[in-house]
Order: sequence, then C-alpha cells, then structure tokens
Amino acid sequence: MKYFIMFGLFSFLFTPKNLDAQMKSIYDFKVEGLDGGTIDFAQFKGKKILIVNTASKCGYTPQYEGLEKLYEANKDNLVIVGFPANNFLYQEPGDNAEIKTFCQKNYNVTFPMAAKIDVKGKNIHPIYVWLTQKRYNNLKDNNVKWNFQKYLFDEKGNLIEVFAPGVEPMSEEIVQAVRAK
Repeated sequence: MKYFIMFGLFSFLFTPKNLDAQMKSIYDFKVEGLDGGTIDFAQFKGKKILIVNTASKCGYTPQYEGLEKLYEANKDNLVIVGFPANNFLYQEPGDNAEIKTFCQKNYNVTFPMAAKIDVKGKNIHPIYVWLTQKRYNNLKDNNVKWNFQKYLFDEKGNLIEVFAPGVEPMSEEIVQAVRAK
C-alpha cells in the first residue's frame, strides 16, 4: 500500500515500510487543515495533544461541545485536533466546507480541525497508521472502534492513552490525564 503525505508544497510518496524512517514522532506530521491550511504538529511541542476522529451525524457528535470546553479550559497546555472521517456508517458525508460550517454553527469549534480523512481501511491516512500501530506509537496496537476515539499525547510527544469513543471529553478520566504533570 502506498500513501501520499503533504510537506509544504511537496508531496512525498511512501509505503508503511518507510513510515518507520520518516515518521518517528507525532511532531513529524503535517496534515491538511479543514480550511485548506496546514496543521504542523511540531508547533505543539510542549503541550499535550488530543487527537479525535469526528463525525457530524453520530450519536457521539454532541462530544464536540465537551471537546470545545476541554480545549477552552486548558488551551495553554493542550491542543485538540479533530479529524473528520466517514468510516462508520457514513456519519460524516459532508465535504470540508460543510464540516467546517457544521462545527462552527452548532458547536462553535475553535480547536484545529484537519481535512476529512480515512481512519481505517485501505485508504487509512498515514497519521492513523502511526496512531494505531505500536511499532510507531510506542504504546500499543489498537483499532479505531468508532467516531470520537481519542489519542492523548504528553508534552514530549509520547502517546500516553487511547480513550474509547464513549468516554466523554469532560470526564474525570480525561480531565485528570490532561491536567497531570
């Protein structure tokens, strides 16, 4: 399987074989933003990072509200990056512009949102290959079970926890993990 990843104006073709050589850390990733810009994970060094796959027509969609509250309460030391995906029962059918409008209109989302991607399957985005395989993330192998699965990184870029989709963003479990030193 081959993938394209964007670095500035250049695209780089790679296979999972050379993902090891190119992507050793979450900070090595740059992804397209929902608004067309670039989200460079290197800019988040020194902060915790919470990565969440999202969808606008899911039973968990109201978690956007909790994600925004969590972000607002902790944005000095936390960044949340949403990754819209249509991999579960077609619950994110919109294009990037529709997703952006939905998030702003319904939940006033201010945290960074990536362009729509696949989080599983034959077209899985490279960042999700990295997130779901222990040989890359150094924590554990895992599968994206549903929309709103959460990946928490510490301030040094180490994956420290994977939270199931049903774990609410403002749950004690997540809030304590985000605020832990």
